[in-house]
Amino acid sequence: MLEMKRLRLLWELHARGTVAAVAEALNYSPSAVSQQLGILEREAGVPLLRKTGRTLELTAAGEALVAEAEKLLAGLERAESALHRARSEVGGTIRLAVFQTAMLSLVPGALSRLRERYPGLRVEVVQGEPGAALRETWARGFDLVVAEQYPGHSTEHFPGLDRVPLARDPIRLALPPLGAGDARFDRVAGLADLAELPWVMEPPGAATRHWSEQACRSAGFEPDVRFETADLQAHVRLIETGNAAALLPGLVRTGERLRIVDLPGRPHRSIFTAARASRGAHPALAAVRDALAASAAELRLD
Repeated sequence: MLEMKRLRLLWELHARGTVAAVAEALNYSPSAVSQQLGILEREAGVPLLRKTGRTLELTAAGEALVAEAEKLLAGLERAESALHRARSEVGGTIRLAVFQTAMLSLVPGALSRLRERYPGLRVEVVQGEPGAALRETWARGFDLVVAEQYPGHSTEHFPGLDRVPLARDPIRLALPPLGAGDARFDRVAGLADLAELPWVMEPPGAATRHWSEQACRSAGFEPDVRFETADLQAHVRLIETGNAAALLPGLVRTGERLRIVDLPGRPHRSIFTAARASRGAHPALAAVRDALAASAAELRLD
């Protein structure tokens, strides 16, 4: 009989691509992963893997077994959810992945609610880039992810992940306070007035960077991106000291420190939670989603 733990390793190899990546994700040594895959292949009685250069690829039999392993793993998650629904108290552990502004604005209040209502529930939170977190949730590294989608910039879709809307987060132009920095900032009324002034943006590849660049190009200029950082609190600091302008989402709490200008059409990013559909009925997962939704509603972003 095939061993479920070894089938999981084969599925992980399919999902992550290399033995080293599987070992890192599951806290195994690469040699232990290779050994277990070898045992699985002997149990199966047919070749499941073949070497191509320095990498391993799945054979047709391996691909077929991975498809069945996916069904088995999903079934185990549905069974676990059913057991938790039969219990009188919500408990267990939920691993949650979030991006920075959600970590700062949504998560603290949600955790407070959960602590008061479900003392037996443990929530582990990891901050990361939304695209990578979506993939890791699909690969069973997380149970739930808070992710974002900018207008005209679709995030990657993964089979078996659901999506539940959480908030509409307005995107606005953030400018230095009057009298701070270059005097030309004081005369800015819209994007087109920033053609020759410095910007701060996230590094290339981030959805917000792509959207911000396209917004500037649509306004008729290429932005002078003088500062790059994924830390949006650093964006705020650079803007309030008169060094740059930026396009910031509403979840970035700026208080009265910056001048905020609405953009034409009032664009917004969509914030949503995603989880594997096979785990979506788990009561602890539902509790975390409800707590996040309550935190988002309190912010009144629109």
